[in-house]
Amino acid sequence: MMKLKKNRAMHRAVTPLAGALLALFMVACATKEDSAPAQDAAGRSESAAEFKAPPPPTPVAMPYVPAPEVMVVMPAPPPSPAPAQVLHRVTVAGNASVQSTSVPPPIPTPQSTAKYPGYSDNPWQRVAEVPVSTFSASVDTASYANVRRFLNRGALPQRDAVRVEELVNYFGYDYAAPGAQDKTPFKVDAKLVASPWNPERGLLRIAIKGKDLAKASLPPANLVFLVDVSGSMGPQDRLPLVRSALHLLTRQLRAQDHVAIVSYASGTRVVLPATQGDQKDKIDQAIDTLQAGGGTYGEAGIRLAYAQAHEGFVAEGINRVLLATDGDLNIGVTDGSELKALVEGERRRGVGLTTLGVGDSNFNDALMKKLADAGDGSYHYLDTLQEAHKVLVNEMTSTLAVIAQDLKLQVEFNPGQVDEYRLIGYELNALTREQFNDDKVDAGDIGAGHTVTALYEFVPKGARGNVDPLRYGDKKPAASGTDNSGELAWIKLRYKQPGTATSELISSPVLKPAHLPTLAQADTETRFAVSVAAWGQWLRGSTLIGEYGPEQILPLARDARGEDRYGHRAEFLRLVELSSGLKR
Repeated sequence: MMKLKKNRAMHRAVTPLAGALLALFMVACATKEDSAPAQDAAGRSESAAEFKAPPPPTPVAMPYVPAPEVMVVMPAPPPSPAPAQVLHRVTVAGNASVQSTSVPPPIPTPQSTAKYPGYSDNPWQRVAEVPVSTFSASVDTASYANVRRFLNRGALPQRDAVRVEELVNYFGYDYAAPGAQDKTPFKVDAKLVASPWNPERGLLRIAIKGKDLAKASLPPANLVFLVDVSGSMGPQDRLPLVRSALHLLTRQLRAQDHVAIVSYASGTRVVLPATQGDQKDKIDQAIDTLQAGGGTYGEAGIRLAYAQAHEGFVAEGINRVLLATDGDLNIGVTDGSELKALVEGERRRGVGLTTLGVGDSNFNDALMKKLADAGDGSYHYLDTLQEAHKVLVNEMTSTLAVIAQDLKLQVEFNPGQVDEYRLIGYELNALTREQFNDDKVDAGDIGAGHTVTALYEFVPKGARGNVDPLRYGDKKPAASGTDNSGELAWIKLRYKQPGTATSELISSPVLKPAHLPTLAQADTETRFAVSVAAWGQWLRGSTLIGEYGPEQILPLARDARGEDRYGHRAEFLRLVELSSGLKR
């Protein structure tokens, strides 16, 4: 009993950590063979009574004495992703074994700071009040690849991440192309069909097909790869993907082409001065040196890249900066309007800009689109190496070579034939009526072989519409004996030949058919484009297509799959199915 009292006194005297060590030692001693005779502890030193194991005692019945419960705070582990303490609880009870439990701290989910340009769907317009619709052409495809990334990760895209025109224009279409002797660098075609989600209404499909150029016939290219190597570019789907993408493009370069590489993080660096395109090993080695780390001084990187482009400027050639980034700027000028002005100034000096976006949680989609539009270039999102191959290999001539600049479209509907209309998509490309004739207003550029598709839904004269007529509006009936009475609409396009300042005008009528053909009677390309436009509106939660959804879109797209050389349309079917399962 003296021994037990002394042990209890010691437990009260020592620190919690020493008490825990003593408890562990006592348990170890209790497991010794207990067959030796007992010995009085009187006369032994206090140190021996505390730490020297006694001779084996004569077996006796010992009362249960609970040991104190001790809490030990262990040092925090290294911060990955954040420092936290781990608590261990040690319990000693009689001869029971020591038990330790550990509860890891919760790992915080990084909050998304992705930025998308917000917009509302184009509304219905009454032709009697607003007969003219004007917008800039666009060949951007980033929205489709970004939507695919969302769906492949098991999530629906944010509403503003879905831009219907970019979904439609992601695909190549077998539209009629201009002839080799045609002066116009593209051909325009219009088709009319009944709307699949409201058969009483119609769809006007406008298709533009650019003249294609063989890679060998392209003028010499002066390219600058501008690569963001800041710390946010470290993940596998960012800088490592960009390096692989640039290796793919390097394989396409010719001896007459030149490429320079500029990187930026907290500072800027010329990784590779202008180098001939046939020195592929040298270019590849420079690409492999790109490593992520530091801040994001994007403004300085853009200025240095343009300086390199002017240093190697090729008159009558392709002069273009390709910017690869997640758009997360935090040093220097970060305001999108100021950067846009910088890019516009360089565009007027003859150097274009194409943007290649990567990343997710901090992705600045709004900035990438704004800069590409200002730089007479296209904007693409790279979610996989396959997408990089599509943009930089399969569509290299379209991405790099511009055949028509500042392409604007204007459609005037005949109030004698149409009551209402709405443009599907292109909300961020809207222009005013007077901007159509203003050659100082920037618009979209068309690359070699590019296709542009625009869709209008319209309400024929006398059909049930969406907008009430004005009480005090013009009630004069449309003249039926005029020369244009058989026209449903009038299409006008303005564009500039590359390097010129004055636009050229082409126009053509859209004749009213005796009756609207059903969508099933339309050609394969029109049917597929309509299926993609319907899916984009459904993803955005649009109320303008009623109950039309994946159940109707899938069979329409499946029947219009066509040749599908690269499997993009088959992939579209899979994405429609995925989105159907995710949307509640």
